[in-house]
Amino acid sequence: MSLNRSEKEAVVTEVSALAAQAQTLVMAEYRGITVADMIKFRANARSQGVSLSVLKNTLARRAVAGTAFESVADQMTGPLIYGFSTDAVAAAKVVADFAKTNDKLVIRGGAFAGKALDVNGVKQLASIPSKEVLLAQLCGLLMSPMSRTAVVLGALAAKKGEAVAA
Repeated sequence: MSLNRSEKEAVVTEVSALAAQAQTLVMAEYRGITVADMIKFRANARSQGVSLSVLKNTLARRAVAGTAFESVADQMTGPLIYGFSTDAVAAAKVVADFAKTNDKLVIRGGAFAGKALDVNGVKQLASIPSKEVLLAQLCGLLMSPMSRTAVVLGALAAKKGEAVAA
């Protein structure tokens, strides 16, 4: 079904708004994926805050023109699904995790912080822990010296208590 001019302009405007807010764009080829798998993929992406869109490539190129994702406009060929996320790693994680379980989804590339990413770049971005995990690891590192000091002081106090009792 063909879109008329006003519908195309609405699509470009909507995707431009997504691209303006997003930090990451991931593109993947979805040829041969069943409808049931695509529904699961979209539901998982939505729960992670990732917006997945199947667009005509010419409309996608127009939508990313003038944004940080313009660097990947030349890679927009073939049947692609576009994943935009405001979280730096969410789109890469969702697409890479689904690609692990479904061999028909092929990651083609992406963009992060105005730089184009190849397949390996997207996979490396997907391997970065989430912000919450990184903050928890940082808190653990900061608490480690304090807890060790408390254990040592507790052991010294117990040892002095035994010496006084004897």
